[in-house]
Amino acid sequence: MKVTFPSISSNRHRRRAELAATLVEVAVGSAVLGLVFISLFGGMSMTTAQTKIAREDLRATQIMLERLEGLRLFDWNELLYSNSLCPPTFTNSFDPVGSSSGHGGMTYYGTVLITNVPFSPAPSYSNQLRSITVAVTWTNLGGAHNRSMTTYQAQYGMQNYVFNN
Repeated sequence: MKVTFPSISSNRHRRRAELAATLVEVAVGSAVLGLVFISLFGGMSMTTAQTKIAREDLRATQIMLERLEGLRLFDWNELLYSNSLCPPTFTNSFDPVGSSSGHGGMTYYGTVLITNVPFSPAPSYSNQLRSITVAVTWTNLGGAHNRSMTTYQAQYGMQNYVFNN
């Protein structure tokens, strides 16, 4: 009786053939890996752009708030009759410290509008109350962005307590 054993080299060849990846598996794996990298870098790019927009919006809010807080401390006559203290238009930069050296970044264009209160029907004290609206506009990424804030100031308001006591 003759006993034959399979050769060791044929077992290695068979195992290697079972472990090897086919061309289709490699292509699918590469496509999945490419999709993961594209998603990763796309997400990083989007979050960077969103952070930039949020910073610009925050700076616009700071500019408007700064202007409104200054206007709230004006005397009634200064508020109504002084264009030098309260100009109707102004500009400010993204980086006020860098603007002196020419590196201030984008420019914000603002307007200040002081009007009678828009109440209907008008209350008896309407001639002693003004509506102050500060609006800021800036351009970035091919589009214009606008923000505005409105507040009221009374003739006998906070500014009298701050400066007369």
